[in-house]
Amino acid sequence: QVQLVESGGGLVQAGGSLRVSCVASVSVLSFSAIAWYRQAPGKQRNLVARITNGGMTNYAASVKGRFTISREIRKNTVYLEMNSLKPEDTAVYYCASERSYEPPYWGQGIQVTVSS
Repeated sequence: QVQLVESGGGLVQAGGSLRVSCVASVSVLSFSAIAWYRQAPGKQRNLVARITNGGMTNYAASVKGRFTISREIRKNTVYLEMNSLKPEDTAVYYCASERSYEPPYWGQGIQVTVSS
């Protein structure tokens, strides 16, 4: 059973920065990709950023240029560095694994709140 555990969320003022982490119970290279999603109250969960096991990244248009996804393989950890935060970035952030042969595993989610 794969476990993903997020940490590092919290409250930050608009314009500030925050880094959230996702630690996997297995090597991050065992997945085809790991992604960060977010879900604001009353809205659907949307993809924020994604990194493949080959290191390729892609971002939602709303965060491109402000957010950076990266990984530390030896620590089984994927990071999401968030800069120039806006109130509309407020959401619960989730990491999720991708493998072609099974449904994704999800972390428990972590709250990020950006005050104006």
